[in-house]
Amino acid sequence: MKRTLPFFLLILCFACSKNDDPSPDPIVMDPVVDPPVEDPVDPGANFIPCVNCFAGAFPCQGYDLLGRLDLSALGATAGNDIWGWTDPDSSREFALIGLDNGTAFVEITDTENLVYLGKLPTATTSSIWRDIKVYRDYAFIGSEAGGHGMQVFDLKKLLSVSNPPATFASDALYTGFGTSHNIVINEATGFAYAIGTGSSDPYDGGAHFVNIQDPLNPLPAGGYGASGHTHDAQVVLYHGPDADYSGSEIFMGSNENTVLVLNVTDKQNPSVISTSQYPNLGYTHQGWFTEDQRYFIVGDETDEMNFGFNSRTLVFDMTDLDNPVLHTTYYGPTQAIDHNGYVKGNQFFLANYTAGVRVLDLTDLQEGNLVETGYFDSFPSGNGTSFDGVWSVYPFFESGKIILSDISSGLLVIRASN
Repeated sequence: MKRTLPFFLLILCFACSKNDDPSPDPIVMDPVVDPPVEDPVDPGANFIPCVNCFAGAFPCQGYDLLGRLDLSALGATAGNDIWGWTDPDSSREFALIGLDNGTAFVEITDTENLVYLGKLPTATTSSIWRDIKVYRDYAFIGSEAGGHGMQVFDLKKLLSVSNPPATFASDALYTGFGTSHNIVINEATGFAYAIGTGSSDPYDGGAHFVNIQDPLNPLPAGGYGASGHTHDAQVVLYHGPDADYSGSEIFMGSNENTVLVLNVTDKQNPSVISTSQYPNLGYTHQGWFTEDQRYFIVGDETDEMNFGFNSRTLVFDMTDLDNPVLHTTYYGPTQAIDHNGYVKGNQFFLANYTAGVRVLDLTDLQEGNLVETGYFDSFPSGNGTSFDGVWSVYPFFESGKIILSDISSGLLVIRASN
């Protein structure tokens, strides 16, 4: 039976939108409404509720601004990736935000008092590309800066910073590769995957495997590059509906012009399970499994520019990993470029560049339906096809806080209203 959204949720979906038509034809901007008098441009602005579709100057629907720190407060000129860490003993929460000149660490436990604790400088030179993931209370950081390698940083140091902001040093540096575009970690197995490594790497832009089970002693563990350049990936210990691969370590690669399903259980002998493409392919950028691992949600970074339609999200049915099927296609309300997206429960949090973060309900995904239920737009000047605004989003804090990295606005902390 086809399920429907509750009435109150349907009302929310329409409250701040003039056009909810999911077709690719219209270009719909955030509502043109005079914002409240408050101006959140203050680099240390705190809680501002979403009222009448605005939190200060930021367009919003269903999400309040808890706090923010702009790039000047972080001593940088551009932001990029973001990830989060919660200390398992104290439950203190931290944002790890990539910058052009390093990685900043901000405590967000008390959103009325965000604390910039300090920065781990880039290992070599500045770069607008940096990526961060966490395993066992350590941060692992790669960059497209030449010769950068993978920095390892003990996050427990953040618990005792006495005079912030501090300048931190790496606790280890893995130099088995130089540049990388992304760092992917499977926390269930203790392996990192450096994605999009440079031409000097033996895997030439594919995936460079690293054993990080002893975080301060990373060890090379093989790699894979036979299917071309990998832009991003998710690696999971598989528990999905395809019993043939139950318990296997599965690599879901976004490989520029294909979705790659790779079995990496045997690191020395990775094997291709399947490859998939889709209509109007531009640049297969990034994807994420639903929590039951039945569906894989994929974003294409250049299709909006190349084909002129609204933000497009593609959903593959992965019931049979050997034969993925394009299940449904969702078009957002703007032409902004989609970037990184993550699933938490029945929600998909999509960093949508100039349109901010968009939140999609996945409850009726089996019937092919995705419904936008909220957003927070940190780039209020427009929703065009340009590379500005929200780079990434981290929605996994148990407290419900969500952190955003904005290329030109820095760090924002938001949470669902009420």
